[in-house]
Amino acid sequence: MSDPTFEFSRAITRRPAPTIADGLRAEDIGNPDFDWMTAAHGAYVAALKSTGAEVIELDPLDAFPDAQFVEDTALCLPQGAVLMRPGAPSRMGEVAEIAPALRACYETVTQINGPGHIEGGDILVTGREILVGRSDRTDAEGVEELAKITSEWGHKLREVFTPEGVLHFKTDCSLMDAETILATRRLDASGCFEGYRVLHVADGEEAAANAIRFNNLVLMAAGFPRTAEMLDREGYEVIEIDNTDCAKLDGGMSCLSLRF
Repeated sequence: MSDPTFEFSRAITRRPAPTIADGLRAEDIGNPDFDWMTAAHGAYVAALKSTGAEVIELDPLDAFPDAQFVEDTALCLPQGAVLMRPGAPSRMGEVAEIAPALRACYETVTQINGPGHIEGGDILVTGREILVGRSDRTDAEGVEELAKITSEWGHKLREVFTPEGVLHFKTDCSLMDAETILATRRLDASGCFEGYRVLHVADGEEAAANAIRFNNLVLMAAGFPRTAEMLDREGYEVIEIDNTDCAKLDGGMSCLSLRF
């Protein structure tokens, strides 16, 4: 039997638009380079495809410079997909753009109607529960509405809190397998992962915490050698992807795909 937390047959991605320099960012560390980001995105898609998965590649959306970060727009579970309600006003329109692709893949597609907000970057699905981190983009009302939907599908949802100054819960953590989480020390110190096996990213390599386990691979941002070596020692097959330009828009590995 496959493990729905990391064994996937499909993914949805969206190619970056030439308007990416207009994307949101917590601090300005320079504009992303469109050509470099497009090349890195191609390497990311190729890595997903190398596992045998089908990758649905959507067209760029010039009107939505953050739209390549498709993960924030939906939560994909075995029972169905839930369209999110982003906390950033400029991203609200992305949800209607992703909906047709999800409806083509799922019989059941529901959505967060509000008034609350919730983004996929704050949601970590483990082997035993759905962890949702409250953040600047995800509020109590959004978490409550998602909990009602997922409980009807038989999932246990637990609300946790994202550290101050961290954009999304998954900025600081990722799932390596059903019971193992890669996390920063600051997030693990909150106690939210009690009972799990937790691997810490190397000190000074906190940005490496946003990775994805996709079938046999762990995709992580390049440039974090000690964390990559640790994951290799732990028996994971690591693929490093250039994340330089996505990072300028607060993006990482998980943001770039919906996996199901």
